[in-house]
Amino acid sequence: MNSAYDYDLLVLGSGPAGQRAAIQAAKLDKRVAVIEKKAVVGGCCVNTGTIPSKTLREAVLYLSGYRERNFYGASYSVKQNITMEDLVLRADQVIRHEIDVMRHQLLRNRVDVLSAAGAFADPHTIKLESVESHTTRTVTADKIMIAVGTETTLDAHIPFDGQNIFTSDEILRLDRLPRTIAVVGAGVIGSEYASMFAALGVRVTLIDKRSRLLPFVDEEIADALAYHLRENRVTLRLGEAVSGIEKIEDEHGLRVRIHLASGKQIVAEKALYSIGRTGNTSRLNLESAGLAPDDRGRLEVNHNYQTGVPHVYAVGDVIGFPSLASTSMEQGRIAACHAFGHEAHSVPELFPYGIYTIPEISMVGKSEVELTRDGVPYEVGKARYREIARGQIIGDMTGLLKLIFHAEDRKLLAVHIIGEGASDLVHIGQAVMSFGGTVNYFIDTVFNYPTLAECYKTAAFDGINRLGG
Repeated sequence: MNSAYDYDLLVLGSGPAGQRAAIQAAKLDKRVAVIEKKAVVGGCCVNTGTIPSKTLREAVLYLSGYRERNFYGASYSVKQNITMEDLVLRADQVIRHEIDVMRHQLLRNRVDVLSAAGAFADPHTIKLESVESHTTRTVTADKIMIAVGTETTLDAHIPFDGQNIFTSDEILRLDRLPRTIAVVGAGVIGSEYASMFAALGVRVTLIDKRSRLLPFVDEEIADALAYHLRENRVTLRLGEAVSGIEKIEDEHGLRVRIHLASGKQIVAEKALYSIGRTGNTSRLNLESAGLAPDDRGRLEVNHNYQTGVPHVYAVGDVIGFPSLASTSMEQGRIAACHAFGHEAHSVPELFPYGIYTIPEISMVGKSEVELTRDGVPYEVGKARYREIARGQIIGDMTGLLKLIFHAEDRKLLAVHIIGEGASDLVHIGQAVMSFGGTVNYFIDTVFNYPTLAECYKTAAFDGINRLGG
């Protein structure tokens, strides 16, 4: 340990990346502190992002009766008049629990939690300003980890008010559920919330200047999502740019009018603005550390997550794509290990992606477009949930599991899933890929019956049959 500094590692931010980095360093017997400007730990993930949105999704699915409609009809619901209070009640309980768990993990690993806003004074010194008392002091560290996450990207020309025109960070503070809503931005967050509102019976218009949903997702899976959204009465305005948003008041009350560059106008009760997120770095005084972010506030790092200043690391959403809690945690762990010379192994190409739309999407490995671009000879095997007994039991007639494997040696290359439990189911394929397994593994393996895992066996047979096997 370097006694010339107050700490061996200072972590700016207590989200998934920062928490995991701090705990890993503490396990290596380092003196660690986490700096968090908010009154609670957990960052965006626990307080406004991942945990609230996924809890809201589960509340939506339960209260709306969405999962049971194939059995009991389109009009079935557990509660007839669902309110924001119904949805927020569940989210608040989960948020409080997660905050308590994360704080306990930090404390039992003897990680100091410094409640203050932090900014660089020099490359090894952080100036702390107490949010409550407004007093200042400095702390020093041998290594510094930037894990401040992101904030919603705002346009100064749009009259945000947190109710009629709002961002995803303000979802939990809505006064009521609207009858109609326009969602600007069909990225992961926009698509997730659009599908949730649609499941509640809200008329949704989803707008994006790109020509298709989620360009990084396998095209067949993204097209399937678009189909299901339209089946839930979502209007997709793809390839359309927004030129302006204004609030209007007429005989129907206060509403929102969205102007598209094509000349179209969309009127809705509320508008969710979700065009991306910006790195939360503007108040860090990065120039004092010799760093400069890009135009979206993000920091560039190498494969060890070091910035241009070798003892300063950056992890999580602040370094950009894929900006997932799961990948951020792994980045924090790897960065902390590297900072203190501890060998750690990770396989970024096998990081899974989970997108919590309705229906759910998950994937690991490359898409068909990417494999075609790379000149890889592949074959595809598919299994639809409706072919599987478990799919019939749970009432998911739309799910699809898709295996992509090498056409010559049958090595598994990718798994793409849309449907109930996709983000759990994908890990079976991820495990097989991690040891270089082939599609034959699924042929030879016995799966519990009835389970969705059987989709792997059905898809494997389908793919091998395509090869004439």
